[in-house]
Amino acid sequence: MRYDLAVIGAGPAGLSAALNASIRNKSVIVFGKAPDSLVKSNSIKNYLGFPDVKGLDLYNSFKKTLEPYEIEYIEERVQTVYAMGSYFALEMKDGEMIESSAVVVASGIDLGKDLENEEKFFAKGVNYCATCDAALYRGKDVVVIGYNEESVEEANFTAEIVGSLTYVNMYKEGISLNEKIKVIEGEKPIGFEGDDKANTLTFKSGKQIKAEGFFIIRDSSKPQRLLPSVKLKDEHIAIDDLMQTNIKGLFACGDIVGKPYQIMKAVGQGQVAGLEASKYITSLKNK
Repeated sequence: MRYDLAVIGAGPAGLSAALNASIRNKSVIVFGKAPDSLVKSNSIKNYLGFPDVKGLDLYNSFKKTLEPYEIEYIEERVQTVYAMGSYFALEMKDGEMIESSAVVVASGIDLGKDLENEEKFFAKGVNYCATCDAALYRGKDVVVIGYNEESVEEANFTAEIVGSLTYVNMYKEGISLNEKIKVIEGEKPIGFEGDDKANTLTFKSGKQIKAEGFFIIRDSSKPQRLLPSVKLKDEHIAIDDLMQTNIKGLFACGDIVGKPYQIMKAVGQGQVAGLEASKYITSLKNK
C-alpha cells in the first residue's frame, strides 16, 4: 500500500506534521514511539498555554488531538529511506518496503558520539539492524552492543542464527537473554579496530573482544544512515524555510534539523512540514 505521507518520528514535530497533513485529507502513516526525553520529563514550564505540565500529560494531549483522524501508527523503526523519483520506499528491518508520495523526517537527533572507527567500518563488519543482516554472519562470532529494549530482541533473534553471540549491555540490569548469549556488564565500548573490516571491539578498560560482526542497536541513527543522499549542516539535516531538504518530496523538522531542541519549535516546524508536504502531494496528483 502506498500512503500520501510517511512521517518518521512520533514526537512533537512528527505528530504536528501528521495532524496538519491529515487535516488536508492526506493518508498518513507515522513510525516511531513516544520520545523518552518528553514523556519522562516531570516539569515543562515553557510550552505556551501549559504553565507547568508533565511531559507525559503534554504528549497525551498531543495524541488526543490526533484521535479524530485515521492516522496509522507503527512503532517499528525505519531502517533506510530510498528516493525513487515520484515516490519513496521505506525499508523496515524485516525487509518490507512501505511506499509514500512524500516523507517528513522528525526522528530526533542522536546526541551521542560514534564509537571510534564506527563510520569507517560501517557495512564492513559494523551493522545497525540484526534482523536485516544477521544471516550474513551465520555460524560466526558476533557482538551486539545494546542500548535499548530492541537490542535485547535483536540479540535473542541473532543468537539462533550465528555461531556465538556476546551482548555488551549498555541498557539496564535484569534483561532476559537467550542462555546461549554471553553478557558483558560494566564495560564501556570505545571503538573498533581492523584492517579492511572491523574485527576487534575495544573497551575503555583496555579489554578487547574479537568477532566477525558487530551490531550497534540504539534508539536513533545518524541522518546520513537513514537517508544516504540527504545534505547535512553541522550534523543536522539541512532544510530551507519551508522544511524542504535537497531531495524533492522529503521534508524534515524538529531536533534533527538543529538547535534549539525545544518542543514548541518542533511543533511549529512540524506544522510547516505537514502543510508543505501536503502541497507537494497535491501537486503530484494534479499532474
